[in-house]
Amino acid sequence: MRSYSNPAAVLFDMDGTLVDSDGAVERAWTAWAVRYGLEPAAVLPHIHGNPAATSIARFRPDLDAGAAREAAVWLAEHEYTDLADVVPTEGALRLLAALERSSTPWAVVTSADDRLAKARLGAAGIAAPLLVTIDDVSRGKPDPEGYRKAADALGTGIADCLVVEDSEPGLAAGRAAGAMTAALRGLDGDVSVADLGELADLLELRALDGD
Repeated sequence: MRSYSNPAAVLFDMDGTLVDSDGAVERAWTAWAVRYGLEPAAVLPHIHGNPAATSIARFRPDLDAGAAREAAVWLAEHEYTDLADVVPTEGALRLLAALERSSTPWAVVTSADDRLAKARLGAAGIAAPLLVTIDDVSRGKPDPEGYRKAADALGTGIADCLVVEDSEPGLAAGRAAGAMTAALRGLDGDVSVADLGELADLLELRALDGD
């Protein structure tokens, strides 16, 4: 692991990191599992952090390309309209305010498509200055392409960026990109935090120390 220092830019995952969409995600995947003849309890523990197409291929490898696309479209249509309890995660708005005060650039890099990402961020009241979705890359997480693309767009070297994630595929993408990582949900990163408020405290403390 790398020694933590305050980053030149912060690259956030969306679902479970900046946006609490757990309920909506689980409802959509539960309905999908039932429709496609699977037990939801066997599906839900394995979907987090992966692009939908990756999970669909994992659980229904028998589907041909056309049927897999149809399955993905069916899932997406449920997700686009289920936003009732989508809110910012604990400490998210405080961390974004701290980044604004310090003029630290930030971006969102998500496995969601563009429409879903904008819908969930909008429901949470978060306006991302830069958004990289699954529509913008050829390979989704755990591939590092999305994080490298975001760093390039911000004009910041990826080694000077902090990737904030709450899933193993996302953390793997951040590490492979060459970034520092901050991990949520009890996962291991260069720094591990309980919520984004704790990360805000860390950034502001290090700034006071001159880091």
